[in-house]
Formats: sequence, C-alpha cells, structure tokens
Amino acid sequence: MLLKQATLEGIRRGDITLAFRRWQKPTVKAGTGLRTAIGVVRIGAVEHVDEATISDGHARAAGYADRAALIDDLRADGTLYRIAFDGIEPDNRLALRKAADLSDADWHALAARFAKWDSTLPGYFPSILRLIGQCPEVAAATLAERLGVEKLKFKQDVRKLKELGLTESLDIGYRLSPRGAAALEKLREHRL
Repeated sequence: MLLKQATLEGIRRGDITLAFRRWQKPTVKAGTGLRTAIGVVRIGAVEHVDEATISDGHARAAGYADRAALIDDLRADGTLYRIAFDGIEPDNRLALRKAADLSDADWHALAARFAKWDSTLPGYFPSILRLIGQCPEVAAATLAERLGVEKLKFKQDVRKLKELGLTESLDIGYRLSPRGAAALEKLREHRL
C-alpha cells in the first residue's frame, strides 16, 4: 500500500485516520505495520465496505474535502476496503543503519544469516553488499544484470539486507549504511 507524502503528514498530525482502496485482495493486514518515510504506520482494521456507506466525515478522515472527492479518486475495479490507521512507530532500521560498531555477536549473527540465505548460491548476499558498495546510486536493473539475476529477485534480496540495516534505498539505486560498510569490512577481513 503506497501513501503519498501529504497523506503521511496527515497521519503524523492525526488528521488522517482512514484510507480507502479498491483491491482484488487487501495488500495490508490488521495489526501489522506499513514502513513509510515517516516511520511504521500501524494498521488497525481492514474492512470491506459498501461505497454507499462512505460519509463526508469518512472522506475527511481520509484526507479528502468530501465524499465526492474521495469516490472520484478511487480506482474503478476491485473490492472497496476501509483501512484504519492506529498511529506511527519509529522504524528501528534507521537506528540499526547507524550502528557501525559491529560486535562479535553482531558479526556472527550476520554471517549466519548470509550462510543460511546463501545455501543455494554461496557468496551471493556478500556479493550484493560488495556491488552496492562499489556502485552506489546505480539502478537495480543494472546491478541485477551484473550479478546475473532477475531485477525483481535482486530487489527482494536487497530488501532482506535493508531489514538488517545494511543498505539504504535512494531515488535511484542504493547505498551501504554505516552498518553495511562495517559488515563489508568484516567480509573482507574474513574473506567471505
């Protein structure tokens, strides 16, 4: 579920507490969090609704002037869902990215994770880190081609590294976080 920056700011202020989307099936679940530029937006409820039940008050809670503006902005196909927002939490990955001082335990945990992920393609995840370190701000398609993998798989795998606080997404491409740079140095030391 993508949210525009203006919507995110409204959620942060508490002005926006709802969203409406037409989906074939929901892309978010109640009780989960949605990572955004302002932090993790908590998803309260995801409910199927009838368009006729949407009021001007619901529309204002979703950031629209009135019901007509909201309805006009909805896609034409799919089931209509109302998504309730339950506040914002900090994104722990932001602090993790800055943690460049890797303890032995941190390093062993990362090495174990790489080994588990690399079971079918040894050295693959360290090679992603090395490539991003050498080629920051290079498009994912170019990086994927250099590694000989499909772009979608590459992006999914970079997301795994991002979850560990090792990479950061940019408008175009990626870069290593301070933690990622420290992990790359450990990889060099251990020749992995």
